[in-house]
Amino acid sequence: MSNSLTASDSPLAEALRNHILEDYAGPATTTWESNPTWDRLGALGTELWLDTGDIGVAQELWAREFKALTTNNTLLNREIQKGIYDSRVPGLQNLIREVAPDLNDKTVVLETAFALGAIHGLKLVETFGVQVSVELHTDLAHDVKRSIEYGLRYHAICPEHFIVKVPLTAEGLLAARKLSQKGVRINFTLGFSARQNLLIATIADPDYCNVFMGRINAFLIDNGLSDGANAGEKATALSGNTMVSLRKEGRSKTKQIGASMRGPKQVEALAGLDVYTIPPQVAKDFLALGQDPSSIERGVEGEFPVRFTEGVDISQDQLEVFWTLDERNQKAVEGISSLDLDKCEPEDILSVLSETGNEDLLPDFDGPTCKALKEGGKIPSYKAWVAEVRAGNLAWDSLLTQAGLLSFAEDQRALDERIQGL
Repeated sequence: MSNSLTASDSPLAEALRNHILEDYAGPATTTWESNPTWDRLGALGTELWLDTGDIGVAQELWAREFKALTTNNTLLNREIQKGIYDSRVPGLQNLIREVAPDLNDKTVVLETAFALGAIHGLKLVETFGVQVSVELHTDLAHDVKRSIEYGLRYHAICPEHFIVKVPLTAEGLLAARKLSQKGVRINFTLGFSARQNLLIATIADPDYCNVFMGRINAFLIDNGLSDGANAGEKATALSGNTMVSLRKEGRSKTKQIGASMRGPKQVEALAGLDVYTIPPQVAKDFLALGQDPSSIERGVEGEFPVRFTEGVDISQDQLEVFWTLDERNQKAVEGISSLDLDKCEPEDILSVLSETGNEDLLPDFDGPTCKALKEGGKIPSYKAWVAEVRAGNLAWDSLLTQAGLLSFAEDQRALDERIQGL
């Protein structure tokens, strides 16, 4: 259970909100120059976001066509580690302890990290005047109530410009649903497949969902399963076209983000996708191609053929899970949709997934499993997990999701340790 002192309407929440907003000058009104290449992508239906929290780097690339910036635990940690907000930490912690003297040290650090995330988010809004995605602390990933509380608190600080990022867990699905119902814009993160995003869109109905396409390609390349070409793109395209269908049917408002881009060719290949969040280097490399903007055409409805390494058993190893939607997935969505989602618990969602043969969508990552995944980094080892995948206990998309969450948690820990050191 959450501490009532940190609830979204608590004295501490209000005191921190006022403190954070003291120096906020409001959104920038700067008129940026247009870029014909980015303008062309916009004309094809793709909204452009820049994937960085570094103000200087963003300013070098910024154009009128960019509509948002994304931050996450990793990107925020990079900015905090520069020391640019070190002077704010003592004042924040004094305020927290003054208003809520009974909070333990761990919660004080979490509150401070939350405040720094909001402060940096506001700095981005002040500089660029656009939407900014801000991410929940990783300690909240399996806590529905506190995810809702902190999501509401982010929203209360800057409702016009903050989009709250929630990670893919059973708890995250319910928290995002409730936040969306309360008018909080949600960017549902750490998605790797069309089937994950079908579940996310129909259950949580966030404003945005993601496919981290670059990590899918890296998983196949690093494990010698494929040359990686088109795999992440294929998953993103199917998921994006699924979101379009859901919107047309009135079943969801969710838009698809193409995330974790690794090269300039991906920018053109998926033209027409709802949203790109482009890393700065990829944006630079794409512009450096010097392509005639008029030659760029819609590509998101393309085929994206994937070539696997000779000898790889694609079916047995379930390597097409990233871009496969089958009857089981539809049954899972139908079963969960039949629940009273405003009253159900995470266990109810997991029970339906089990009953419909979808245990591997949100599997139980116990302590030893998490430890092994954490040691492997962002890209899971094929050899380490293939037996579990073949048995139907795990899946490559859910493994990548959990590995990504654990990676974010490591960066969050580094950020928290800096706060503790101050």
